[in-house]
Amino acid sequence: MVPVRSRPLIERLWQRPLPLQWWPLWAALTPASVLYSAALAARERWWRHHASDAEVPTISVGNLTVGGNGKTPFTLFLASRLHARGLAVGIISRGWGGASDAAALVSDGRNILMAPRMAGDEPVMMARSFGGPIAVARRRIDAAKMLRAHGHFDAFILDDGFQHLPLRRDVNLLLINSAHGFGNGWVLPAGPLREPRSAVSRADAIVLIDSNVGQTPALTAADLALPKHTPIIRASIRPRALVRADDSRWHESPLKLAGRRVVAVSGLADSAGFHAMLADLGATLVALFDFPDHHDYTPFDVENLLSAARDLDHIVTTEKDLVKLERFPLRDVSLYALRLEVSMDAIDEARLFNLIASRMRTADTSTGADVHAPN
Repeated sequence: MVPVRSRPLIERLWQRPLPLQWWPLWAALTPASVLYSAALAARERWWRHHASDAEVPTISVGNLTVGGNGKTPFTLFLASRLHARGLAVGIISRGWGGASDAAALVSDGRNILMAPRMAGDEPVMMARSFGGPIAVARRRIDAAKMLRAHGHFDAFILDDGFQHLPLRRDVNLLLINSAHGFGNGWVLPAGPLREPRSAVSRADAIVLIDSNVGQTPALTAADLALPKHTPIIRASIRPRALVRADDSRWHESPLKLAGRRVVAVSGLADSAGFHAMLADLGATLVALFDFPDHHDYTPFDVENLLSAARDLDHIVTTEKDLVKLERFPLRDVSLYALRLEVSMDAIDEARLFNLIASRMRTADTSTGADVHAPN
């Protein structure tokens, strides 16, 4: 197996315990973290009194740390479950990596209306799986207004919204990766936290995500000493299928990677979990192509991929990378994406949807929406 690339220096400074030789470099970052924490606290106080209301019950999905914590798969899980219960649901996203700042409709629920270069890769990826409208905007309230003009909605889901304080939410779901925890507990740049740990108090529920990537859980007893009123719900993310693009449509196929020699390509904040999932499925990773998060692929990138994949079985990527790679003609090579699935046991799912139903009824009893827990 090809060795995984070395983590960036700043991320190595976040590990715990930190090797003694790295202490001087890490200590030099702490003043910036203290100033950043103070600025974040002032920002939180301001928006507590000045946030806008979407006028539709809004559920936020987000996290406290940089890097992947399963936010987008969980957003899709939530949207599909609510949709299955008969609710009209719209998804709101920032559209990171896209060129559009103004509000724009990525999908009307039937057709994908924007390319990843304009909308961002994750909104287009979600549009491939979710049969409801999706809108993007730098100011998420503008996306909410656009969706309201598009039709009636029972709920909005705010993807990666925990830090987007200008928009009020009725349910604040905070995702925590059980293997990563809160890192060293410091705010950027001295640690991986987007906000101080005290921001956990804004959460209406904590969702502990288990990605089963062979890592030792990083959460300590102190990490789990969360506010007593905050429910803790457990969920898992696992590979469900391989997805292949064919004639502008995506088709699922079984997870048959055991013994296959593959090239793994991804544009993620942290590709280690993706690589571990492929290895766990029995794939032999002959070459790894790790690009920056939200990478915009070029013909030169694709030529390099094709060269590396010569005489191999597959190129395997992520769904958010597939939406950008599918536009390139790939000669004599099979390109698949690993589709992930969120699951939780019946008790935790009932607790989650009972919480959402209660908050939605409080937010707007006039909608007639009925969110019920699974049997």
